[in-house]
Amino acid sequence: MNIRPIVRSDWEAWLPLWRGYNAFYERSAAEDVTRTTFARFFDAYEPVHALVADAGDGRLTGLVHYLFHRNTSLLGPVTYLQDLFTSEAARGQGVGRALIEGVYGAARAAGSPRVYWLTHETNARAIALYDQVAERSGFIQYRKPIEA
Repeated sequence: MNIRPIVRSDWEAWLPLWRGYNAFYERSAAEDVTRTTFARFFDAYEPVHALVADAGDGRLTGLVHYLFHRNTSLLGPVTYLQDLFTSEAARGQGVGRALIEGVYGAARAAGSPRVYWLTHETNARAIALYDQVAERSGFIQYRKPIEA
């Protein structure tokens, strides 16, 4: 398994993982959102990045999307790990941990002093991993959809 930055030719292999991630959270992404998300990984003006777990035989077994943003309490940008997903067949094989470590490396290279992320409270399998590789912040998320 190789953790590497995504490349444009990964579209066909990335797409089932992206759809699997969305299905896991019982949401759907419109086609324009999916295509725009993928395009952002290759736009130098976008702070959105992606790494993939490459099985070495043309298959991708996982993805992680992350972004850098400003923070009012630190000088360097913080890193938000937004999406993490592994194929069902790859679960329990260290792919998720390796992808998280890949984000840690990208954050370190960018001078980012912190990586953070969210998960759903019912995602017990992910929480078991996250408790091993990071610490819980104690913060509770609130959100309000803003209608146009």
